[in-house]
Formats: sequence, structure tokens, C-alpha cells
Amino acid sequence: MLEGLLFIVGDEGISLEQAAEVLGISKDRTEKVFEELQIYYADDQRGFEIANYGGVYKFLSKALVHPYAERLFQTTKQTGLSQAALETLAIIAYKQPITRVEIEEIRGVGADMMLRKLEARNLIRENGRSNAPGKPILYEVTDEFMDSFKLLSLDELPKLPEFNTDEESENLFD
Repeated sequence: MLEGLLFIVGDEGISLEQAAEVLGISKDRTEKVFEELQIYYADDQRGFEIANYGGVYKFLSKALVHPYAERLFQTTKQTGLSQAALETLAIIAYKQPITRVEIEEIRGVGADMMLRKLEARNLIRENGRSNAPGKPILYEVTDEFMDSFKLLSLDELPKLPEFNTDEESENLFD
């Protein structure tokens, strides 16, 4: 169960306390299971490991995987962008700097994996942290994005249509 939870929480990780509470077992037992899993995944035959950063456990890919991941993203770099990638890029370009949560609120779906793919393709980058609770990462487009879309500045992006938000001029329920 713990492996499944680690997979589901992704980059956010899970604390010892959270895992113990969810699994309904003691912190000591949970910690022991984490230790057993860390030993299991330390084997060189495994492509990832379980790390503990500041009391938060998470899966990380091992260094031996990185050259293959680079090749994977290099080959994907040759292909065009998916609709989801274009939507995410457009949101970042128009709203930057913007957090992952704000992107997800606009798109209505999770954006974590898409952000990683766009970062790997050097189309977006981190641009500091927001002052919002938790200090989430802010994202912006890169020069490579500008080159790919043949833009000299973001002012060249097409203007977004303006929607009438004046409630007096249009009431849908009258």
C-alpha cells in the first residue's frame, strides 16, 4: 500500500505521519516499512529509489536512468506538441509568471507531468516562487519558446477575446 501511496503523491511526497494515519498503523511500523522499501529499491536493478527529504518520502529516479531520460526527451523533442502541451504553453505565455495550481485551475486537469515535459524541452522554466502559502514555483516561457514560435516579444501573441463581465448588461437567467 505504501508503494502505491508514494506513486500517487508524486513529487509532493508523503510524510511519515500522513502515511501512518492513512494506513492506520503506528509511526514506528510505518517508518520500518519505509526503511525496508528503501533497502529494496537501493538495489542497482531498480530504476528508482525512495528518498526522505525533511521527513517527506518520495520516489526519485536513480542517476543511472538520467542518460536514458535525456534520450527519451531528445526523441520527443523532434515531434510536435500535443494539444495539452499547447494549451499549457499558451496559459503560461499569457499569464506568466504563473503557478502549477493556477494552470490546473484554468485547464481543469493536473499539469505536473506536462510542466516537466515542457521544462525538459526547454520551452518553460522556473521563475522564482510565489508569496502564496507553500511558496509554489512560478513558471515562465523561455527564449527557446520564443524562437520556436518565431516571436520577438510576448506582445506579438494574438490578443485574447474580451468577455463581457458586466452583470447588468447580460443576465443569462432573465
